[in-house]
Amino acid sequence: MSNELTEHQQDLVSLVDNHELGELIKPLIKEIHLFDSFVAGTTHLDDKSVLETIREGDVLSLRREDNKFDSNAILILNEEGRKLGYVPEKDNLVFARLMDAGKLLKAKIISINKKGSFTQIGVGIYLVDL
Repeated sequence: MSNELTEHQQDLVSLVDNHELGELIKPLIKEIHLFDSFVAGTTHLDDKSVLETIREGDVLSLRREDNKFDSNAILILNEEGRKLGYVPEKDNLVFARLMDAGKLLKAKIISINKKGSFTQIGVGIYLVDL
């Protein structure tokens, strides 16, 4: 057994999800709608097949990314952890600050509009709070 500390990136919701305590806490969890936006960068995806798997209502993960082009970059990932794109740079400053302060944010797909080879994905961004 090692004496090293390891960091685990799990949120409170996922820690209690499969435990009896989770059934007590779930009713206390509030999702606070913060903002509606869209997924940026869908045209630059290496694997565009992910766009065929998404549906309105899907819950998406948000994760900060160390990005040389945008210090506030926030990745948007589908339920399997596949990259859909980013929160647009013009919208991400406050969300990045909340996430850096340890707040859990998530997104939900509110619309999907295909325009030729382009797919516009509208998302609502939520603060998950107890």
